[in-house]
Amino acid sequence: MLEDDERAPTPEETLRVIEEQQAAAARHIYVDPLLLYLPWGVAWLIGFTALFLHFGLDARPYAPISQQQAVLVLTIAQVGAGFLTFYGLGRMSRQLRGDTRAKGSMYGWAWFAGIMVTAVLDVRLAPLLPPEESHLLWGGSMLTVVAVLYMVGGALWYSRQMFLAGVWAAVVNVAGVLLGAGWHALLTAVLLGGGFIVAGLWWRRRS
Repeated sequence: MLEDDERAPTPEETLRVIEEQQAAAARHIYVDPLLLYLPWGVAWLIGFTALFLHFGLDARPYAPISQQQAVLVLTIAQVGAGFLTFYGLGRMSRQLRGDTRAKGSMYGWAWFAGIMVTAVLDVRLAPLLPPEESHLLWGGSMLTVVAVLYMVGGALWYSRQMFLAGVWAAVVNVAGVLLGAGWHALLTAVLLGGGFIVAGLWWRRRS
C-alpha cells in the first residue's frame, strides 16, 4: 500500500503541474513587446514627421527643415531602433537553449545586417537621385527590410502579431511609395509610427 506522499498524482494534479511549467517557461522566454514595436514606432513618428514637414503634400515645405536634416534624423532614429530590436532579440536568445537559441541569434544578426547594409546602399545611391526619389529610396528600402524581417520573425516564432505587423508595414510602405514622397512620409509617421506605438503598448498590457 502506497503512503500519502508516494501515491500517484491525480489527473488534475498532473495537469496543474504541466500548466505551471508552461507558465514558467513562457515567463522565462518572454520578450517585452515594447522592445519589438515601440522603438520603431518612435523612430518612424519622429523621422518621417521631419520628412513630411520638409516635403509637404503640395510640393511646398511646411517647416524650415532641409531634406538632409530630415534624413539624418530619420537615419539616426532607425539605426537606434534597429539596435534596440537587436538587443531585445539577443536577450531573448540568451534565455533559450539548443536550436531555438541558434535560430534566435541568427535572426537577431539578420536585423543588424539588414539595417546596416541597407544604410550603406542608401548612402551610396541616394545622391544619384532627385530629392523626392532619394527620400523614397531611404524610407522605402528601410521599411522593406523591417517589414520582411517582422514577417520572417512571425513565421519563426509562430507569432501572428509579429507577422501581421510586418504585413501592415509592407502595405503602408507600398501605398506611400506609389503616392509620392510627401504622402509616404505622412502615412508612415501616422499609420506605422503611431500604429506601432499603440500596438506595443496594447500587447504589453495584454501580456
